[in-house]
Amino acid sequence: MGLSKTNILLLIVFLVAVFLAYFFFIGNAPKQQPITWGVDFSQMQAESLKLDWKKTYLAILEDLGAGNVKLHTQWDWVEGKRGEYYFDDIDWQMRQAEIHNAKIIYVVGMKTGRWPECHVPTWAASLSKQAQQDALLAYIKKVVARYKNSGSIIAWQAENEPLFQFGQCPWYDKGFLTKEVALIKSLDPVRPVIVSDSGEQSLWLSAAQIGDMVGVTTYRKAWFHLFGDYGFYVTSPFAPGSYWIKSQLVNWLFHKKVIGVELQAEPWTFKPFYDVPVAEQEKTMNLNQFKANITYAKNTGLDTFYWWGAEWWYWLKEKQGMPEIWNEAKKLFSN
Repeated sequence: MGLSKTNILLLIVFLVAVFLAYFFFIGNAPKQQPITWGVDFSQMQAESLKLDWKKTYLAILEDLGAGNVKLHTQWDWVEGKRGEYYFDDIDWQMRQAEIHNAKIIYVVGMKTGRWPECHVPTWAASLSKQAQQDALLAYIKKVVARYKNSGSIIAWQAENEPLFQFGQCPWYDKGFLTKEVALIKSLDPVRPVIVSDSGEQSLWLSAAQIGDMVGVTTYRKAWFHLFGDYGFYVTSPFAPGSYWIKSQLVNWLFHKKVIGVELQAEPWTFKPFYDVPVAEQEKTMNLNQFKANITYAKNTGLDTFYWWGAEWWYWLKEKQGMPEIWNEAKKLFSN
């Protein structure tokens, strides 16, 4: 007796469900060799750790050997007064990248990473949404025009997880993000513009509609806040194969590449990790977890990852006498 059409349909649905469940919660993807490794760098983060940010940056380029850097910059730092731009520090970072033949992804916008995520200048905080957006576009135009002739920049990133509602931000606006990307591309039609999204909490489809490339985050262990001072540590349930499945979907629908732009390699604690003991920090990141995250990344099927936490590695090495993660990372970059 043959199967009915209904039973065939149910069988297909079941097999698809099993396939998706396997890759989302159990499976690995086809491995990509070799993987391009990079790091994220934030001057603000280095200063929050009470490090000499220039020494930290040079150590990343020279001692660590990172040849790919995603540079996080802040609107409120560059344009502290309306129409007055302070580029000295970024100019220095860009010069050093050129001297060391490093490749730069430049993050520009309002929401560019590191708490409070959105870095709105004080003078702009009281403006209307439209006025803020107009001022932000003027700022972006100034930045891109200044650095588009640098041979080190390989891509721009418009904002940081701009459609993912996390942080202290005045608004989230997909339509405006489209305008930002269009502006960057009009000023620099050669380089791709990346739009990033949450690796675990999104299908990445909205980001893929707007950017030339999709950048995704990867967090394995974090503090989950409930209310007040209450919460608990969690481990992401998603298998590496979940990244591969979603990247294939993006490629199939939009013919766009997905890369890892923020791979966890620092603690995520109930308050800024530099304000808690190292023992507490190690509940979400330590040498073993770092090695586990390397393996996880290799099993996603993606061929590019930027580590989030290089400033912390340097802080451990220089301030705590704990160079283990720094030295382990050096092995990746030396290969």
